[in-house]
Amino acid sequence: MDVTGKAERIATLFRECRQVDLLPAELMPADLDEAYAIRGVFEEIGIAHGRGAPAGFKIGLTTPIMQKLCGVDEPCYGTIFGNEVHHLSAELRVADYSRLGIETEIAVRLGKDLPDGSDAERVGDAVESCMAAIELLEDLQHDYKRLTAAAMVAGNVWNAGVVLGAPVTDWRRLDLGKVTARLTIKGREIGSGKGGDVMGNPLNALAWLADKRAAHGHPLTAGTVVMTGSMVPIQFPQPGDIAVVEVEGVGRAELRAL
Repeated sequence: MDVTGKAERIATLFRECRQVDLLPAELMPADLDEAYAIRGVFEEIGIAHGRGAPAGFKIGLTTPIMQKLCGVDEPCYGTIFGNEVHHLSAELRVADYSRLGIETEIAVRLGKDLPDGSDAERVGDAVESCMAAIELLEDLQHDYKRLTAAAMVAGNVWNAGVVLGAPVTDWRRLDLGKVTARLTIKGREIGSGKGGDVMGNPLNALAWLADKRAAHGHPLTAGTVVMTGSMVPIQFPQPGDIAVVEVEGVGRAELRAL
């Protein structure tokens, strides 16, 4: 099956929220390069089916543990679709997903084009604002013990949208590597982490993405939103749950699961 055929089949699995504990062998990318090619067609299909124009990107597999589990030595990325961007708070029906997951993140919005990530100072200078954020994921109930980076990338790294907190433009007063983030559900703390849990600093993740997108021929541009990676293990909200992500000095984002 060619790249387009695989992308169409994989997009259908996500659109129909089918349970897939392992991507079928005939749809599995041969390698990570083919996975990104499939992801590119998956993006085009998502736009055609009303998910909206790309608003930015999510970065996944930002920890050495997850990279080792998936057999890679770098993160991966997928597109965030514009119609799946929520601001401050969102209400979503759990039944609309095969399995809805949430991650605790810092998002950044670029105020300038970022042609590559080789200059650390330029990477920070390109960031207009930071936001506390919840990433929404649809994992189709994948068996995490058999997870591969190629399968994730082919499925757009499972992104199902984001909830963005209020933008903070004076974020440079903070050391993003040291800020604390915490996730509570129904008022009970589920987990916490620091910005440094994401590749030493969320800006390092942004630099990696800038280089990767440049290598793929599509450098990052002003206005792009980037989800830099999770600081708390993925959680799966149930109907009635209220999940809140709070990032020290940055703000909060909220999800109400129906």
